[in-house]
Order: sequence, then C-alpha cells, then structure tokens
Amino acid sequence: MPPIPDLPHSSRRARANAQRGAVLIVALMLMAIIALMLGSYLSLSLNSTRQAQRSFYGIAALNLVEAGVEEAVWSFNRATGGQADAWTGWSDNGVSAWRKFSGFDFTKNTAGSVQVYTTHQKPGAGAQPRILALASVNPPDGAPVTRMIEVTLRRRSFFAGGLVAKNTVSFSGTNASVDSWDSDPDDDPTTPAVPYSAGVRRAGGSVASGSVENHAVLLNHANIWGHVATGGGEPQVGTHGSIRGPDTPADMRIDPRRVATDFNADFPPVFNPEHGTHLLTVGDTLGTVGEATAWRTAGISLSGNKTLTILGQVTLVLTAGPGMSALDVTGNATILIPAGSSLALFTEGNVKIAGKGIGNANARPSSFKLFGTSQSQGGQDIQVAGNGALKGVVYAPNGHVKINGNGDVMGAVVADTITLVGNADFHYDESLARSGDNTPFGIVKWREITSAAERDLYLPVFKGW
Repeated sequence: MPPIPDLPHSSRRARANAQRGAVLIVALMLMAIIALMLGSYLSLSLNSTRQAQRSFYGIAALNLVEAGVEEAVWSFNRATGGQADAWTGWSDNGVSAWRKFSGFDFTKNTAGSVQVYTTHQKPGAGAQPRILALASVNPPDGAPVTRMIEVTLRRRSFFAGGLVAKNTVSFSGTNASVDSWDSDPDDDPTTPAVPYSAGVRRAGGSVASGSVENHAVLLNHANIWGHVATGGGEPQVGTHGSIRGPDTPADMRIDPRRVATDFNADFPPVFNPEHGTHLLTVGDTLGTVGEATAWRTAGISLSGNKTLTILGQVTLVLTAGPGMSALDVTGNATILIPAGSSLALFTEGNVKIAGKGIGNANARPSSFKLFGTSQSQGGQDIQVAGNGALKGVVYAPNGHVKINGNGDVMGAVVADTITLVGNADFHYDESLARSGDNTPFGIVKWREITSAAERDLYLPVFKGW
C-alpha cells in the first residue's frame, strides 16, 4: 500500500482555524443560553419576590379590615352599655355611620388605612346591622392592595343554655326532668308562638356549670333529655337519673356523647336601668296597654289575695339594695301578665315569689324577664315557688336561684348557683338563644367581597371620605 501523502502546511492551519471557530461559536451559544437562563431566573425571582410582597400586604390588609370591623362592633356594644361617647369620631346621617382609620405604618414607605361603614348606627329591636369595611395597603411601587369584607351582627343572648351556673346546679327531687322546645321555630316574633307540648318536645335541654369540681352538677335522680356540660368535673347522676337523647341506645342511661367537661362561658354583669318614673307605691295595675313604660320603686310586697296586673311592655326597677327584700309575693297573691303584655324586672335586692307566683298568659317565656343586678358574688337570693306553670327567664350571674315546685318551669335560668327542689319539669325554650333585647352584639355572618361586580356595587359607599 502506498504511503499517505502529508497535507500541505497551509491546509493544516486552515483546518485548525476552522476547528477553533467552531468552538468559539459553541461557546458563544452556551453563553447566550446561560445568559437567557440567568435572565429568566432573575425575572422569575423578582416576580416571586413581588408576589410574596403583595401576598404579605394582602394578609396585612385583611388584618386591617378586620380591625376596622372590630372598631365598629366595639362602638355598637359601648352604645348598648349606655356610653355616651360610643360613636365619638364617627360621621353619621342619623341612620348610618362611617369612619376612616389611617396612619398604619408597615415600614418600607408602606402605609395602610381602613374605611368602615355601618348600615344602622342605632339598630332597633331584632335588627341585624351590617358593617362594610375596605382596607388599603399602599406600597411605594405598584398598585394598592385592598381587601373588603361584610359582616352581619346580631345581639347575643344571655340564655344560650337552659340551666347555666357559674358554680353549681343541683336537683333534689325524685322525678325532675329537663328537655326543650322552640317557641319561635320560624324565627319571626310577629307570628304566633308555639306553646310547649309533648308533640314539640326536643332534646335540647341543657344543664351547664363553669366549675371544675365534681359536685358542680348534681343531677341525682333528674332525667336530662339533652346535654350536660361542666368546666372539668363529671356530673353526678343518681341510680334513677339519666342523660339521654333520641339517638341514645335504649339500654344506655348516661350517653357519653351528651356529656362535656370543657364548658366555659362569660357571665357579663347587668345593671339597673337609670330611667323610669318614680313611684311611692304600686297599685293594682302597672303600665298602659299597647305602650312601653318604665317605672322605679323601692320594692313590692304582695300578700293575701292581692293581684298586680301588668299592662303593655313594662320595665320595672326595684331599687332596694343588696340584702334587702325587693319583691315578696306570698299567700294567694300573684303578678299577672296578660297575653300581649310583658315585664322586665331589674333589682339587686332579694326576690321571693311564692303564692300563686307569676301568672304569665304568654306562650313565650321571654315575656317575663328577671335580672339580678347584684355585683357581689352570692350577694342575692332569688326564690321562685309554686305548683303551677312558671314561664320566664332569670339572669342573675351573682345570685343564688332556688326553684321549688312540682309544676312546669319554662324558659331559662343563669345564676351563680341554681337549686331545683321538688319534681318540676324544666323546659328550655331554644328560641331564647337567638334573642337579645339590650345585649351585646356579636358577628353571625362574615364574608369577603372579592368579585368585581360586588366590589363595584359597594365601592361608591367609600368614596369622598
């Protein structure tokens, strides 16, 4: 085989130059790709940072808008408590109220503000005012971050449970029972109330104590058709007692699903209203049919065959002090509340209702309210006795309440201690948990307004202030 001839020197140099040129092109292409990737990464990183920052501002705006709502709720509840300066700083037109809170500093030249608007500054009975709030966080660059929410308020109830005590609830009868019904199932006070009967009986009868002691709830031989709750101890149930519901197995006397040991509740104080016409004595009637009236007197004592008839919607303040007798009904005496009338009684003195007691012709127990206003724990005794039906509610967070009788007791009781003597059947009215006349407001509905259509609908409310 003949030898392969050598290439000329010039040809070898040209081929080497071509190879170096190819390497340079590849290197330039790799550098371009790396530059493109680096630019994309930097752009992605910058966008991620901006998104994280706006997400942070979005959370800050949500916190801010909720704080604005809390300011409005605080003003509502201060007004309920009689604070004259509850709405100081707010603008209003006699119906609605509005206010802007500004100057919130989120550092890095970022400031925030929140505008709050209420639909009813002075809501009437049963009203559910709404609050609209718009918060804005304004960063130094980029568009403002805004959040808008709407909440609906409703008055809280003092009577979310049937028998509720700070300390002890005890039954001493041999055949007492607790259950529930709903006197207002359509949640419309203008429709006729539903009276209690076996046909509308429900398993919502609740007994609760905030105490952690094992003797806090002494059911003994009482039969609870509902729930029992304590602050930590176990309820004490006798051999003939029970805690049951419609889903409880027939052979089970104490249903553990209906017993809770983590109960906790607030017992806000109540005070005597300051208004009312002063009376030296009270006659046979009090009030005017079809009208709301308010009265004040030191105390009332009814004995023999005396009768006091309540006409219209009456608020009565008994000004007798702690330890003194404010209301004493004995013998065959009675306080009558005809259908369509109501009585709200306030006192920090002692109450004893015996004789024929309270004759309430209304189906709704809320037509008779007894508020114990003593501010000293255990500083008030309230005794209710009788063998007939008693329809009413008692709220005495610092009082000792004793119910003695063998009839039906319909309504709710909240006290420091509650004692039930005899074989009375207690029926809790579940509608009481949804009612409140002059109680603090709470939020029953919360929603964020996010759609453009809804925002456009509400944004005019926030313009110009």
